[in-house]
Amino acid sequence: MANDLIQAITLLKQKEWVDLTHTFGPESPHFHAFDAAEFQTLFTHDDGFFAQRFSFPGQYGTHLDAPIHFVRNKRYLDEIELKELVLPLVVIDKSKEAEVNNDYSLSVEDILQFETEHGQIESGSFVALRTDWSKRWPDVDAFNNKDADGNNHAPGWSLEALKFLFVERQIKAVGHETFDTDATIDYRKNGALLGEYFVLDQDTYQVELLKNLDKLPAKSAVIVNITPKPEKASGFPVRSFAILP
Repeated sequence: MANDLIQAITLLKQKEWVDLTHTFGPESPHFHAFDAAEFQTLFTHDDGFFAQRFSFPGQYGTHLDAPIHFVRNKRYLDEIELKELVLPLVVIDKSKEAEVNNDYSLSVEDILQFETEHGQIESGSFVALRTDWSKRWPDVDAFNNKDADGNNHAPGWSLEALKFLFVERQIKAVGHETFDTDATIDYRKNGALLGEYFVLDQDTYQVELLKNLDKLPAKSAVIVNITPKPEKASGFPVRSFAILP
């Protein structure tokens, strides 16, 4: 007779699973300071087997940033516990606002308005910011969204919103569809990624370059974030997916 664990996985597989991860390659959008990924074929089937070498920064494609990525003396990727990687998922939709204003920055007021409609955000949640920026993938120019002066324009989280979520609501982690946590206009104003530093300074992680957030409910789904386990890594491409209720 099936035990409760087998029954649980049987139940989960009856639910809808949504892939939140971009397929990436050498031509994909990537952070401007990094070289493009390189994929090299080492052996073909004519040699007896097919094998490749992959070269890319840890922060490439849909990826998980470990706390050490920005903050000294915090945890590496391999030190994040497995149960931290499976969390209740909250999705705050600001896609219409980001379409009108590419520099949109999520505010505390936005969060309070969300809670008026959907109820208070529960402690221990993974909160994702939906901007539909992922729909620009894999168009590099559209994703970078540079103006005539060469400045990028992309939405993000305000520092105040992040402080509210982590301090007042005691959330566990965040995710978004863009390269960075901060809106690019805030980065230029502050001269630093203050929001990203704050998140990682909580000794937790974030997931960047998510996709398909438009296919998720505001609440009640679960996110799963699976990564390899390289030694002393600051981050790595992740296979993130959601299980819907």
